[in-house]
Amino acid sequence: MGVGEDRYPGFRDFVSARGPALSRAAYLLTGDHHAAEDLVQSALARVLRHWRKVRDGDPEGYVRRTMYHLQMSWWRRRRVPERLAAAPPDRGGPDPHRTIALRMTLDQALDGLSPRQRAVLVLRFYEDMTEAQAAAMLGCSVGTVKRHTHDALSRLRTTAPHLVDEDRPAPAERAVRGRS
Repeated sequence: MGVGEDRYPGFRDFVSARGPALSRAAYLLTGDHHAAEDLVQSALARVLRHWRKVRDGDPEGYVRRTMYHLQMSWWRRRRVPERLAAAPPDRGGPDPHRTIALRMTLDQALDGLSPRQRAVLVLRFYEDMTEAQAAAMLGCSVGTVKRHTHDALSRLRTTAPHLVDEDRPAPAERAVRGRS
């Protein structure tokens, strides 16, 4: 192979095109940006070894499966073994009744949104799409996406104000701020 020849044709383009989506999935798996970066890099390093076989099939699916398997392995290694004590610890866990009530309140608040508003929130804040991408996905204008986002967040603040911690922005607002 001469200088400048690509030993892994298409790999660089694949990583450039699908890297952001893989990073988002890794973040959802790990809950930590640094751990997500490590997970994506480790998965890509493993996939690179088999690139010639993988590239013509479903390389993204292969990377995602590798990420899931790696995360599970890392989680198992980090897991602290349970220790038995003579007396139970004095600390209490989260109140399961409060957690259930919170989930039910959130479900009811989301049910109060129109299907378009709910779709816009999922695309914008869960799928991490830009306004333009969400508009293209829904077949509407960017202005419509902005309007649905504004209306949906306003409605959530009105119907479930106790879900928003006044000291912190709402999760959707944190997602928007985190992207800028």
